[in-house]
Amino acid sequence: MNSDLLDLLEASLDRYLADLRLLAGIDSGSDDKAGVDAVIDWLEQQLAAAGYQIERDRQAYRGDNLIARRYGTGNARILLLGHADTVYPPGTAAKRPLTFDGDRILGPGTCDMKAGILSGIYALDALARLGWEDFAEVRLLVVSDEETAPRASVPLLEREGARHDAILTLEAARENGDIVSARKGVRWYTVEAHGRSAHAGVEPEKGRSATLALARFIVEAQRLNDLKPGMTVNTGAIEGGGIPSVVVDRARARFDLRAWTDAELDELDAAFRALGERSLVPDVTFRIELEPGSDCPAMPRTSGVIRLEQLATAIARELGFELHAAATGGASDISYAGRSGTPGLDGLGPIGGLDHGPDEYILRSSIVPRQALLARLLQAIAAN
Repeated sequence: MNSDLLDLLEASLDRYLADLRLLAGIDSGSDDKAGVDAVIDWLEQQLAAAGYQIERDRQAYRGDNLIARRYGTGNARILLLGHADTVYPPGTAAKRPLTFDGDRILGPGTCDMKAGILSGIYALDALARLGWEDFAEVRLLVVSDEETAPRASVPLLEREGARHDAILTLEAARENGDIVSARKGVRWYTVEAHGRSAHAGVEPEKGRSATLALARFIVEAQRLNDLKPGMTVNTGAIEGGGIPSVVVDRARARFDLRAWTDAELDELDAAFRALGERSLVPDVTFRIELEPGSDCPAMPRTSGVIRLEQLATAIARELGFELHAAATGGASDISYAGRSGTPGLDGLGPIGGLDHGPDEYILRSSIVPRQALLARLLQAIAAN
C-alpha cells in the first residue's frame, strides 16, 4: 500500500506545484474578501469536480467558509482543517510570486497555509484512487478568518469539531519536522489607567499620573511570567500622554496572556485582574477588559491526542523517517475545533517556516512524504 500511495503522490507532484503557484498568486489577506473568496472559489470548483458535497458558509465582510464532504462505508468521522486567509496586503502576490531556491519553495501563504490545504486534497485524492472507503465521512473545512480577530468562524469550528472522531489540521510542520500535539490558550486584554491631569510645572501635586500607574502595572504584570510553568504575560502597544508639561490623566496598554490549559489561563487571568485592584499610584484607577474575540482555548495533550501521536510516529517510521510531536505557544483553528474534547493533531502539512515574513517557505522534499503520512494516518484512524 505504501509503495502504491507514494507512486501516486510522486506522479501528481508537478500538478500540486502548479496548483500551489496559482493559489500563492492570489492575494488573500484576512480583510480582502474578494481575494479570500477567489481562493474559496477555486477550492470549491476542484472539490466539487472530485465528487465532494459542498456547503458554502457565506460571510458579509470576511471571506466565505467552505465545507466539503465525502462519504464512505466505514464508521469513522474525520475532520481536516485549513484556512484560506493570509497576513499579507494586496499586491504581495505580484511582488513575490512563487519561487524555487534549492529545496525551498518561497511565496506568500505557502507555509501558512495554502500548501497544507493542497496536501490534504492530494492525500484524499490518492486514497480515492486506491479505492479507500473505510470511513463514514471525511470533511475538509476551510475557514477564512484565522489570521484576524474577532472571528466569525469560531461557532462553525466548534460545531464541526464536536461532530467528528478526530481532527487533523493542515498547518505546516515545524521547521525541524515536528507535528504539534499541544497548544497554549491565549487571551488579549486592554488595560486603561485613569488619573487626573494637572500642570506639570505650576501645580504637579494636583495631578495623578496615569502613565506612572500604568508603568508600575506593566512591571507588576511581568512578574506573573512563569507563575506556573508556561504562563506568559507580554505587553504590547502602549498609549498615553501628550506634551511633557501635562500630568497625564489617561494611559492604555494591550497585553497577551497564555497558559497550557484553560484552567491555568483562568488562574493567570485572576492574578492579572487583581493587579488592577492595587493602589499603584494614589487615586488612579484601572479598567481591565478582555478584547472581544481574543479568547482562544488551549489544545491539551490528552490521552486521545497521545494515541493519534503514536499512530503518526509509527506510520512515519514505516515511511522511512522519524517524527516527533511538539507543544507550541501559538494558537490555531484546532484549539476551537477540539474544545469539546475531540482529539486531534496539528502541523500535518509540508515542513516549512518563517511564516508571515518575506522568506516564508516550505520544503519541496517534504511534500510527498507528508502527504503520505497524512493519507496513512487517515486510514489508521478509520481502522482504529
